[in-house]
Amino acid sequence: MQNKIKFAVIGCGHIGKRHASMILGNDHFELVALCDVKPKDTLGVDAYSTAQFFSSIDELLASGLVIDAVAIASPNGYHEEHALKVLERNCHVVIEKPMALTKAGCEKIIFKALQKHKQVFCVMQNRYSPPSVWLKNVLDQGILGKIFMVQTNCYWNRDDRYYKPDPNTGKPTTWHGTKKLDGGTLFTQFSHFIDLMYWYFGDITNIRAQFNDFTHKNSTEFEDSGFVSFDFMEGGMGSLNYSTAIWDKNLESSITIIGEKGSIKVGGQYMNEVEYCHIKDYEMPELAASNPPNDYGPYKGSAANHHYIYENISDVINGEGSITTNALEGLKVVDIIERIYAS
Repeated sequence: MQNKIKFAVIGCGHIGKRHASMILGNDHFELVALCDVKPKDTLGVDAYSTAQFFSSIDELLASGLVIDAVAIASPNGYHEEHALKVLERNCHVVIEKPMALTKAGCEKIIFKALQKHKQVFCVMQNRYSPPSVWLKNVLDQGILGKIFMVQTNCYWNRDDRYYKPDPNTGKPTTWHGTKKLDGGTLFTQFSHFIDLMYWYFGDITNIRAQFNDFTHKNSTEFEDSGFVSFDFMEGGMGSLNYSTAIWDKNLESSITIIGEKGSIKVGGQYMNEVEYCHIKDYEMPELAASNPPNDYGPYKGSAANHHYIYENISDVINGEGSITTNALEGLKVVDIIERIYAS
């Protein structure tokens, strides 16, 4: 067996701990370090006691510890800074979504990775869900013919249980909800589904958007809802309708496709169920069951597919495969979100 890839994880929240668990559970990896600005005893990381703990990224990278790759699960607004520092240290980078909060930030990361001959893995685990894999194959094979219309709906619950506003000031008490570190609803909640839309249909143009803030005026610095319409550069018209103002629990994340030879709707709360498939001379195959969503107590996230990400990371670093979501694709998701907000 080849030498184990030595991993550090920056950020020990829900997602950071998931990355740590994936690393521990893969025979090709060794978890050597964890890093977070919060005190270790407040983070619930006892399960990862074999890893050294550091209180800052600078302390970690200056430690002399042998590290091959770093998973970045810090707040969105730090992704660019942390990725550049990790690449400068000659380590591969695994970046949770979004890759950065600006296209220019993504370009800096790609440039540094090319300079250092290191890989940048963007975490877009929803691509691995069985309905996603199936739909991608249907589209790549042209089974639907020309694409006429695509509607993407993302309706989730993110209320005060998530944002935890200060009762005295009404301002966020965590990085969630801040423009500087969160970035906005499309970056934090729905970038996975923008990634799927880009993966399926390519880039968009002629963007027209309308935003509103219905229930988050005291908990976030940005909109909670939006209607967005656009054209796909490769043909067809599309829309993205989204909200985090849904009462009590998530409603759906769905994509409806109207094509020349048929129609498809993939829905459920996380685009994890094929709800409708009617295509000329085509019989829907039986798909494997989707993995459950990430469970954060009062609210739910996207599918728990991170183990696929780490299998791909192992293959790529060992020269046995290509990246599932490469840095350019990570950049394009950020670019599309930036252009939606600018519209």
